[in-house]
Amino acid sequence: MDVEKLFIEADNSILVVVDFQEKLAMAMKEEILDNTLKNVIKLINLAKIYSIPIVITEQYPKGLGNTLQEIKNLIEEEPIEKIHFSCVQEEKFINKINQYGRKKIILTGMETHVCVWQTTLELIVRGFYVYVPKDGVCSRKKEDWKTGLSLMQQAGGIITCTETLIFQILKKAGTSEFKKMLEFVK
Repeated sequence: MDVEKLFIEADNSILVVVDFQEKLAMAMKEEILDNTLKNVIKLINLAKIYSIPIVITEQYPKGLGNTLQEIKNLIEEEPIEKIHFSCVQEEKFINKINQYGRKKIILTGMETHVCVWQTTLELIVRGFYVYVPKDGVCSRKKEDWKTGLSLMQQAGGIITCTETLIFQILKKAGTSEFKKMLEFVK
């Protein structure tokens, strides 16, 4: 196993937020959506503290609505609209990812077994390392969520959790970044 792929640092990472949209959110169980959203917000705050680029997508917003307001309030970037399930199939998305010259992608989103899975697979094929916090992705059905995570792991994705990623990037206590993140991980 290539243990190096398990290391992640702020300066070689990108946070991708896939399709956290109004109508998709309404289809999720409230408790699952709340927990997933809370973790994505933690990762967005981590990205802002460390100047990790954030890329956000919307799947057919005319039909599925816009990005949830809780996320919009934190992100200045405009969402990249797409109709393909895989974000990679949208030229604007892959061009934006490539422009950063970073190879490690923290991937969050809806739905785990569709857009997140297909995006993971295509990113891995293109030489990216993909870190999927299992508590930062969701599906309408638990079995679909499990299937998506299993497929991503089989393809070489790193299945992790939000706190593991946060503390892996923080590296140590006592820093100003650590103190800023404390309010989000308490």
